[in-house]
Amino acid sequence: MRVVLAEDLFLLRDGLVRMLEAFGFEIAAAVESGPELSRALAELKPDVAVVDVRLPPSFTDEGLQCALAARRETPGLPVLVLSQHVEQLYARELLADGMGGVGYLLKDRVFDADQFTDAVRRVAAGGTAMDPQVISQLLSRRSRDRPMEKLTPREREVMELMAQGRSNTAIAGELFVTERAVAKHTSNIFTKLGLAPSDDDNRRVLAVLAYLDRGARE
Repeated sequence: MRVVLAEDLFLLRDGLVRMLEAFGFEIAAAVESGPELSRALAELKPDVAVVDVRLPPSFTDEGLQCALAARRETPGLPVLVLSQHVEQLYARELLADGMGGVGYLLKDRVFDADQFTDAVRRVAAGGTAMDPQVISQLLSRRSRDRPMEKLTPREREVMELMAQGRSNTAIAGELFVTERAVAKHTSNIFTKLGLAPSDDDNRRVLAVLAYLDRGARE
């Protein structure tokens, strides 16, 4: 799996390169600025981009904007954003096209290599990998959208765990219920959100994106 990595701090960039290579990823490019990231994404067409939000020269949201521009050029290009803080606007922009293959992780809450590389693989496969704090802030106010209001408290819990990329087995373990119960909740969620029968993995991504994006609109 080919990765383009963008991080301006040398030690962190070098550490991420070494870790990803140790887990079998191919680093197509490791860059430190917005212009370099734009060129790498356009020329190399990686399987996934791992991008720090703030890059030179502006040190604002240059990394995110470069990644979003690349997604417009290559619809569905998987992007995993790394940030020091939860920025609702950034998260909303990332979710806006509703295509999946997105992640938003907080740097100081990535606790081990397995957690991080699993998130990279999940995003590369078209899924989502959202830090629980990002989800919490996006959903800090109740959505006024009627389909969202139809979700029960338990279904909202299931949705939050789905947004983290948890499998039905993992959700069942977290909520101390059976996998059959989780499957029933997810089926109800799909129905309430008006998601027609299709591949379950695809519907999970669409449900998560709809849920988070509507929460971000608050």
